[in-house]
Amino acid sequence: MTNKQLIIFTDSGDTIIDEATQIRDERDIVLEAQCIPGADKVLRQLDEEGYTIALVADGEWESFQNVFSKNGLGVCFDAWIVSEVVGKQKPEPIMFETACEKLGLTDADKKRIVMIGNNLKKDIAGANRQGMISVWLDWSPRYFHTVEEPDWQPDYTIHTPQELLPLIHRLEAELENE
Repeated sequence: MTNKQLIIFTDSGDTIIDEATQIRDERDIVLEAQCIPGADKVLRQLDEEGYTIALVADGEWESFQNVFSKNGLGVCFDAWIVSEVVGKQKPEPIMFETACEKLGLTDADKKRIVMIGNNLKKDIAGANRQGMISVWLDWSPRYFHTVEEPDWQPDYTIHTPQELLPLIHRLEAELENE
């Protein structure tokens, strides 16, 4: 395992977890949910390869704890940035700034941060406004699929989690060659 230059920020719902499988309690806390096919393997592989990974997600802390402990993926994250704790949701800058702060990153590091998400308005626009690399996982039919604002345009689009690995490896190689 070598030190990786690329930093990965990732959303959860319909990016790692299939929102259609969520089971909620009476408080609307997610008790359990299934991963998008292949997303768990991709996340584990990126973690094993030595990438720094932060969860940057909107929702309740308890929901993420439940889901990722049951799926055995909680250990893959070096930082957890959850809107309930931060007090704002993406695309608010504080969500991304908090992730950077928790990982000891500066503004100069933003060009090597990849934000992966399913929502053009929240994940992609938020990353673009921060000068990060944006990757849209166009897997779910639930959210926007039309770029309505210029900053909703992703740098890269993938359709399955498996497409993420070659993209991350290519971006890492490009950083190493700079």
